[in-house]
Amino acid sequence: MNSLNLPRKKLILIIAIAVGFLILLTAIFAPNRQLSRQGSTYGRDPRGYGAWAAFMEEKGTPIQRWQKPLSKLSDKTEKTEKITLLQIQNSLQSEGFNQLTISPQWLEKGNRVIILGVLKPVTEAPFTTMQPSSFGNIAIDTSRRAKQITDQLLGDRFGAIVWREKVGQGEIILATTPNLAANAYQDFQSNYQFLADLVTKEGYTLWVDEYLHGYKDSDTIRSEIGQNVWLFFLKTPLLLVLIQLIILILFLLWSGNRRFGQAIALPPPTRNNSEAYIQALAGVLEKAESADFVVSRLQEAEQKALQSALGLGTNPLPSNTLVAAWERQHSDSSSKLRSLLEEKNMPKNNEALRIWLEKWHTIKKQSQP
Repeated sequence: MNSLNLPRKKLILIIAIAVGFLILLTAIFAPNRQLSRQGSTYGRDPRGYGAWAAFMEEKGTPIQRWQKPLSKLSDKTEKTEKITLLQIQNSLQSEGFNQLTISPQWLEKGNRVIILGVLKPVTEAPFTTMQPSSFGNIAIDTSRRAKQITDQLLGDRFGAIVWREKVGQGEIILATTPNLAANAYQDFQSNYQFLADLVTKEGYTLWVDEYLHGYKDSDTIRSEIGQNVWLFFLKTPLLLVLIQLIILILFLLWSGNRRFGQAIALPPPTRNNSEAYIQALAGVLEKAESADFVVSRLQEAEQKALQSALGLGTNPLPSNTLVAAWERQHSDSSSKLRSLLEEKNMPKNNEALRIWLEKWHTIKKQSQP
């Protein structure tokens, strides 16, 4: 009988519903880590950029990873320092979506931004094309093109795939595909070289926006926690764990304080008849002061067990016969066995009985093969 006084099938059904609800919460509210990591230089999946980052390291142009909000980028820039910021979107975004997060004044000072994954209309261009460049053919998998572009860096008769826009002394380079040099294109080194050429400019420091993919440095994490604890939990899996824990606690409280149906009395404990008989018999013998009778019965039982172990059957044998059989089968002295069989050595109290039984146990253990 379970503690909820529920039939077993109904209890299993309730537990299954609770577990199913928690799984549903997980599916709805769990952050999509796979999506946010697409385009990250830490990513090792086909749409990640880990291989391209390693390619840049081998070229002697190590990348630096920006893990703060873009609003902090202007604070990082010194008067004599110029920055190239590479943003690799995990899904296609409109131009305005990205440019609103970057200060126009920061660009006008001569800084550069390269955005891969800008949303443009689908054209009649084939989805897969090989675009010629000074580095060789560039593999492109998108039919999206930008129209009426004056400074096209890569494209065809259907429109631009990569193009440049001047902003004061700075510039923005845009691409209709976020996968220009993703891990899936490791066999197309021209793709890697083309992107490397775009981001490399003398006198500029290259930063890759990893904050976009959920990576944050310790200062940013501390700042966000201090500003809004609830927002921090909302952006991490901890919120989901907290919700599940609260639901589980409420379910346990509800199940522990609500009784279903009429209370059922517990059945009385079953009595062990054999144990009760033995205890009653022991009490009778104790009152009758028949300790010698009990000891003699114990000795007979121990002797039969020893005879059986020696292969002599269970019919009572004279003490001398049992001792002789012991000596034939064991090299140990038979003095202990002989002492146990003598009537004068029978125990007279509880402590002596305990020691006497331990000796019998030792003898029987030695007789085992």
